[in-house]
Amino acid sequence: MVFGETQVPLGQPLSSASGVSHGSGTNLNLSSHGDENTTEYRIKAADKSGKKTISLWHDVTLVHVDPATDRPTPYLNFVCEIPKFSRKKYEIATDEVGNFIKQDEKKGVLREFKKGDIFFNYGCLPRTWEDPTFVHPDAEGCRGDNDPVDVCEIGSRIIGTGEIRPTKVLGILCMIDEGEADWKVVTIDAEDKWAPFLNDIDDVEKLLPGTLSAIREWFRTYKIPDGKPPNVFGLDEKFMDKHYALEIIKECNHAWKDLITGEKERSLENCDAEVKGLVRKLSKSNLVDLAINDDEDEAPNF
Repeated sequence: MVFGETQVPLGQPLSSASGVSHGSGTNLNLSSHGDENTTEYRIKAADKSGKKTISLWHDVTLVHVDPATDRPTPYLNFVCEIPKFSRKKYEIATDEVGNFIKQDEKKGVLREFKKGDIFFNYGCLPRTWEDPTFVHPDAEGCRGDNDPVDVCEIGSRIIGTGEIRPTKVLGILCMIDEGEADWKVVTIDAEDKWAPFLNDIDDVEKLLPGTLSAIREWFRTYKIPDGKPPNVFGLDEKFMDKHYALEIIKECNHAWKDLITGEKERSLENCDAEVKGLVRKLSKSNLVDLAINDDEDEAPNF
């Protein structure tokens, strides 16, 4: 089904006294803070004035808004964390105020892909959340991984860390990562030369043969150099089509709304202590003055 302008009221900004929503990266500035290659290094987003800190998770709309017309487009915003042909494991700090981008670390050691450089732009969809209390029926009994939905952008351009780009959704892969469901959405930059020809996952296989299997094998094997077993996949390892992908995205956008409004925390009574801790450590501070207007921010009907 076409993800058309009439179906994307989610692209309209959430009601906010501070005017916090951003439909594209046009009015944002990125800046680096701290020394690179240290655990203190952060990439921060702010408005053009530099006075308002912007969360790349909470303050950027899921649906891309054309800055020239201020109208929603058929595309979804992609926040790039790891540029193609690089290996430093940058990610949005979901548990820090402001949700800046940092290099992931384990026991004080900065993480890189030991497998080598990644060959696609990797990041996430803003205003989505894979709920760790929810088990999708196709996810082999595994709960969500507590992060925004991951994106593999397959265009030819190298997208910088923290950049926001409009992308076309093409399909999705269900990876099972250490017992958690970790969906991987396949997209292409709306301005890429291949974009007019790629409208669904079958187009990728037909016009760019080998791309999907290479993505799957990357995720299957990238943890092996760390001494871990290969990752596995749900749905018979198939990449599902655009319609299926949009349904998953819709679910994860609804989950994000429950998170930031406090509805999720209010419903945690029957969850174990580990899950409660996961949810409660997430930073929602940028949303304290944001009031959801259900009429303006209904999820799209895919």
